[in-house]
Amino acid sequence: MNFTNLSRYSALNERTYRRQFEQEVEFAQLNRTLVEQYTDPTHQLLAVMDCSFIAKSGKATCGRDWYWNGCANRVEQGLEVSLIGVVDVEAQTGYALSAQQTFAQKDLPDLTRMDQYLYHLDTMRCELPPSVKYLAVDGAYAKENFITGAVQLELHVISKLRCDANLRWLYMGEQKPRGRRRKYDGKVELSHQERLTFVETLRPGVDLYTATVFHVSLKRTIRLAYPLNRSNPTKPRFVVLFSTDVEQDPLEIYRLYSLRFQVEFLFRDAKQFTGLADCQARDCVKLEFHFNASFTALNLAKIEAHQQHHAGTPLTFSMASMKRRALNEHLLERFISNLDLSPSVIKAHPNYEKLRNYGMIAA
Repeated sequence: MNFTNLSRYSALNERTYRRQFEQEVEFAQLNRTLVEQYTDPTHQLLAVMDCSFIAKSGKATCGRDWYWNGCANRVEQGLEVSLIGVVDVEAQTGYALSAQQTFAQKDLPDLTRMDQYLYHLDTMRCELPPSVKYLAVDGAYAKENFITGAVQLELHVISKLRCDANLRWLYMGEQKPRGRRRKYDGKVELSHQERLTFVETLRPGVDLYTATVFHVSLKRTIRLAYPLNRSNPTKPRFVVLFSTDVEQDPLEIYRLYSLRFQVEFLFRDAKQFTGLADCQARDCVKLEFHFNASFTALNLAKIEAHQQHHAGTPLTFSMASMKRRALNEHLLERFISNLDLSPSVIKAHPNYEKLRNYGMIAA
């Protein structure tokens, strides 16, 4: 998946790939076209966004800085890539749209990391499908400048709050005839559910509550979705989800935030199978080309899997199987070409499909 390995499976030289990675390609437009053509137009689409740490050694690589590495649960030196994607809600399938490298703090001293993420979202807003109205992000993005910027881009944000978030109840009682109107009715104690509204039972032992409250740090009114897990009566657990759309159904908030994890699967498959962390380049142009090419290859593999899927049976997508089949096809094409065999005769043989699927994981 790096320049050297690409040249080993191709007639092109390694330096040719290095030069080609300097070219400008509209990956966002390409991925948007793929999503629009190969997803059901009646399905709801959800925008997702997240960052991932990329290990990188050396001192001359563009953007190398200290970033949070979730796998190691600590800050490490390396690179970071920000990804904006789209999730087909009904099919529960995520597609990458645009990847952008995070610059080192010393290169952009006047901008915070959150400013860079918001700039990425701003530049890619026009590439999101018009039907997208919600953006699901991790709790790290629940900052006032990012939330305000996303809402100004006409995207309602669905995210998660800390368990000690500073919230205020909205005052719904009768106002005094004179003086300033009363806005709030005390602080929200998230460890108590007495004033929350019960919605429904999600599964045995897990209930969903909701409320409309004011968030002091975000400086806006939000809708809470509060799943409470009572499986262990002595130690109940809860998560505080929220949406900037105060009219949104709390059950939909819970469901859409759960689909946010599709972006984590994109990072996982891209790192394991399409070489996201294997780039040999050091300048930012080649690195960004590599990151986007890695995610676009993943999109194409998913679309090919959908095209080969037979209706009436559940789709089981395995990037390992898709990569194995692609390698088998590549080797068979090399055998046919170098041995001067007849392609039509070989591909018409009943065992050709067995060779294409050799080594694939059984669905």
